[in-house]
Amino acid sequence: MSNLWAQRWDDRYKANEFAYGENPNVFLKEQLDLLTPGEILFPAEGEGRNAVYAAQLGWHASAFDISIEGQKKAWALAEKKKVTIDYRVGLLEELDFQQNEFDTIALIYAHFPAEIKSSMHQLLSTYLKIGGYMIFEAFSKSHLDYIAQNEKVGGPRDLASLFSIEEIQNDFSDYEIILLEEKEIYLSEGLYHNGLGSVIRFVGRKK
Repeated sequence: MSNLWAQRWDDRYKANEFAYGENPNVFLKEQLDLLTPGEILFPAEGEGRNAVYAAQLGWHASAFDISIEGQKKAWALAEKKKVTIDYRVGLLEELDFQQNEFDTIALIYAHFPAEIKSSMHQLLSTYLKIGGYMIFEAFSKSHLDYIAQNEKVGGPRDLASLFSIEEIQNDFSDYEIILLEEKEIYLSEGLYHNGLGSVIRFVGRKK
């Protein structure tokens, strides 16, 4: 992953205001409310809003991103909310997470570069315990039409970085599917997710 990619996210996160707000993602919140707290991992966690929320519920929340500025904001938010999170900066394969370490992994708008997104999903799966849950929400391939109507809804502008139901089925083929759908939703998350968009939502249990 290039330094330009990291610089892009550092530039976004160094502003005082939180890019996607301080509140957790709505879908994530709904799903965590159904689970017993344990070990959870948040890939591409940005400014920490979801990891901090999980920690408030009693989860041991781990997170990673390539942005140092995101880590700074996440730690500040955790301090504000009086919780602690384990937040690491770097590439996943270099961060010393262990196989079968986590009860849940939450991929919330974790739009990795198109050329590595499937391999990232498969690597992340090795860190999830058998019987553990994968929670996923990200923009669908249909989302380009929504961006054309309203740029404020945010999201990648190249088709390859967006998701289809078929991709999720392939990437997580060894999961019991609890939920898998493409859905139009209204987003109101900070500065960069505002308006109608199209997402893929997935909840799976690792076999």
